[in-house]
Amino acid sequence: MKDTRPNFPLPLSSVTGGARKPGMPAPVATPQTATRNAALIQGGAKPPPAAAPAPRTPGYVQVTSSAPAAQRSDLAATEALRRAMVARVARQGVSDASVLAAMQTVPRHLFIEPAMSGQAYVDASLPIGHQQTISQPYIVARMIEAMCAGGKLGRVLEIGTGCGYQAAVLSFVAKDVYSIERIKPLHELAKTNLRPLRISNLRLQYGDGMLGLPQVAPFDGIILAAAGLEVPRALLEQLAIGAHLVAPVGAQVQHLHRITRTGKSEWTSETLEACHFVPLRPGTI
Repeated sequence: MKDTRPNFPLPLSSVTGGARKPGMPAPVATPQTATRNAALIQGGAKPPPAAAPAPRTPGYVQVTSSAPAAQRSDLAATEALRRAMVARVARQGVSDASVLAAMQTVPRHLFIEPAMSGQAYVDASLPIGHQQTISQPYIVARMIEAMCAGGKLGRVLEIGTGCGYQAAVLSFVAKDVYSIERIKPLHELAKTNLRPLRISNLRLQYGDGMLGLPQVAPFDGIILAAAGLEVPRALLEQLAIGAHLVAPVGAQVQHLHRITRTGKSEWTSETLEACHFVPLRPGTI
């Protein structure tokens, strides 16, 4: 690397045959540490202009009047909290309208344990079991915006599905999303969490994320939700020329890096900001 400073879920086998198609650095983000208290963000902040109603995308079925009354009521009750969350994310520096709209639409509380639902829209990570977390809203938006870099995405790969929240947000900003999880119970949890949302442009895969999905590559964007000492070569080679990969890199001290493929055997890397993620590991469990 050259450093220059149908219905959800679909089996992978059903889609591998086709080819579908910053400015000052932001403050340190620590998605694995709960740094905010819910009381600090209950202020009724107005949403930024960029956070317009989310566009309808082919892969996401919006909740309408035909949805169960309990589901409509649940989403309506959290709408103000989602608006406040998005307003805060925008104040932290995220400005991509499509990313903010996706964050405002996807109900984050559906991806965490009911006992922690009161913290769902706080800017902090929360445990999801198996020593993993759902990342804080800011870092989710920041990484997706960095990967998009103003371009419309076709095929995107996520390494580390977790509970499925980031994958759901990605489904609004990309035509097709593929997400890999190495921990079987989390893979199943993500499927359970995502099923009610009826997302049809998202494919979940249980497997070793460090290997990527060469049978579906190249990807117009790749995002890693775990940190390694370096980005696996296999993932770099599955990135389309001109596309971006965003990943935390490091051990005790970590930074977000955006890697751009500039040629068949050439990549450039830039450091975005400090962060903290769980470690990237090989294999499956």
